[in-house]
Formats: sequence, structure tokens, C-alpha cells
Amino acid sequence: MQTPRTEFAQAIKAIAMERGLDPEIILDTIKQAIIAAYKKDAKDRGEDPEVFDYDVILNSTNGEAKIIAWDHVEADEDGNVDLEGVEKKDVTPPGFGRIAAQTAKQVIHQKIREAEKGAIMGEYTGKVGALVSGMILRFEGSDVRVDLGRTEGVIPAGERIPNERLNLNQRMSFLLKDIIETPRGKQIILSRSDALFVQKLFEREVPEISSGSVIVKGIVREAGTRSKFSVASGQSGVDPVGSCVGQKGVRVQSVTNELGGERVDIVMYNDDPAEYIKAALSPAEGLVVNIKNKKDKLAIVKAPEDQLSIAIGRDGQNARLASKLTGWMIEVEELEGAKKEEEKIKKTDENEEESVNISEEKKKSSQKEKQENPPEGKKDSKTEEKDDKS
Repeated sequence: MQTPRTEFAQAIKAIAMERGLDPEIILDTIKQAIIAAYKKDAKDRGEDPEVFDYDVILNSTNGEAKIIAWDHVEADEDGNVDLEGVEKKDVTPPGFGRIAAQTAKQVIHQKIREAEKGAIMGEYTGKVGALVSGMILRFEGSDVRVDLGRTEGVIPAGERIPNERLNLNQRMSFLLKDIIETPRGKQIILSRSDALFVQKLFEREVPEISSGSVIVKGIVREAGTRSKFSVASGQSGVDPVGSCVGQKGVRVQSVTNELGGERVDIVMYNDDPAEYIKAALSPAEGLVVNIKNKKDKLAIVKAPEDQLSIAIGRDGQNARLASKLTGWMIEVEELEGAKKEEEKIKKTDENEEESVNISEEKKKSSQKEKQENPPEGKKDSKTEEKDDKS
């Protein structure tokens, strides 16, 4: 429907387009503002406006308004009001338009701001759990205010990456974690430390996740230091780990850069708990997993001596994250068998070396004895010459 070309109608249209609101919401807001202005004017005249109910007939073309009043009617149990047979009358005061315009101005602005904020919050409510882009606006104690464009969000101290340095006007990505009600209205809560933030970064970088070719099975994180990301193939012939890593590591590197250098381990999911635990403890190799108790989900992992510290990780971080990712309690121990085998090989080598040494010594001793006591008839030339001279 074409908008009538009147000043009032064009103003309504302009406000609706600028604020992104429905024109009907604006008209309803104006009606409420007019009623509020009338009640204020009635009180100034010494009347009690609360004994009546009111409605406004507003001409959406030229803005002319009439105030209709009737005796207050109580609502029934279902909240419905029956106005059948109730007498209504026009109570619009003479010259009310000029008075109402001044009185209603602030009310109209306030109502429009509230409606605008409500529309924005409604838009962002559908984005909870998604990535949003914003610019660091200001610091409020340990919290950070972020400019999201049409509104602002806040990063509480607990949702920041530890030791991450943020600068004013810096543009970054955030996880829209929640929208909460506060005394000052609804507040958008952003996060960069949540594990879901890492998953959403991968979803942005890896199209195979969106298409369903790669399935995310789990993700755990200790923000600022390390994350473990578990994936499986949703389509035959697709390598889920390779898809997430990308050609020459470009995809995982992009995620790591967004996280400020945080390490990300991409793990292949496996239905076999032992194989899954072994993969989750990467980059440790040569592990032997023994499922000790399926009911309590306890697994004993044996690691070679040179892989033990890698499997455990600094301050137990690698084993701790692997345990969270798999849902199993993991105990990492040294692989005694490998140690004994190593000692056995070492001992065998020593015995062989000792045997070789003894053999060489015997050989040398035998040769020396032959030189000192040659057999008869085989004297050396010097001995024969001596005998001839005699």
C-alpha cells in the first residue's frame, strides 16, 4: 500500500525506516503518549483520570486525534474486558493538540527508544550461540563494553581469555552467549573464553561442518592455553581431521590466530573407548590403553618413558582435557614392559660386548704364548745362526 504524501505520514514512514520498526508500533506508541498527556492535563485541572478507561482514534494520514473515554470496567478471570453496552464519549479538550504535542514529545521519544531497543534485542535473541563482530568501545572496571553496531554488548571478566590484551577500537569476533535481564534493561553477554567460541570459529572456517560432511563430537577448552576438538566423518571419503586442518594448516592456523596463539588439538572420534582415549591424548604416541572399569569409566593408560610427560602434559593439562573430552577418568602410568624390554636389550648388548672382549683377550694371550714357546724344529733364524757359530 502506498504511503499518503502528508507531513505526518511521511514522518511516521521515516521513523519506521530509520529505527527499523513497524509503523503500527509507532502509531500505537503515539496513542499511548497522547493518553498519558491527557491524564497529566486532567490532573492539573483537578480531575481524577483513573476512574475512566481511554482510547485514541488516530488518523494515520494527517495525525488528527480524538480521545474517547468510558467508565472503568474490570476484566474477567480470563483477562477479557466486555465493553458491550458501555457508553463512550469524546473527551478531547479544546486546543488539546497544541498542549498534547509538547507534553507527549518526551513520552513519544521514550516509547520509540524502548520499542527500538526491544526490536534490536529481538533480533539478537535469535543470534544467541552465534558469532558476532564488534569493536572494543570502553573498559568498565574488569568488564569490557563492545560496540555491535545497533547496540552494545559486554564481556564480563570471567568471559575474557586470561592474559589477552584488548585495545580500544580493536575489532574482534565474539560469541553471543546470552541476553540477561538487568535493572537497566536487557544486556547482551559476550564471551571469548567459552569452548563453544572455538567450535563456532571452526564452523566459520570449515564449510564441511556446515554441510554435515564433518560432525563435531565434542570440544573442551582451557582458555588461553589449549583446546581439544573432536570430529567424525559424516560422509564417506571425507577426512574430518584434514578438513579442519586445511591445506598447509591454513584453517586451523586462522582459528589459532583469532585465539591469540592458543593451541588446538584436532582429535579423530572413535566409538571404541580405548582408541578414542589414545587419540585424545595426542600428540603422545605408543600408548597402551586398558579399560579398567566400564561402569565407572576408568581407564589405565601406559606410556613409554619418553612419551610419559607428553601424555600427561604440563601440570596434567593434556590428560585432564582428554578426560573431559572422552568422559573417561584417565590414569597415566609408565609402561613397565617397555622399560624392562629396553633393559633386557641393553643387558644383552653388554653381555655380547663382554663376550667379544673376552674372546679377543684369549686370542691375544694365545698368540703371545706361541711366540714365547715355539714348537721344536721351528726355531727362528737368529737361533739357528747362533747354533752354527758355536
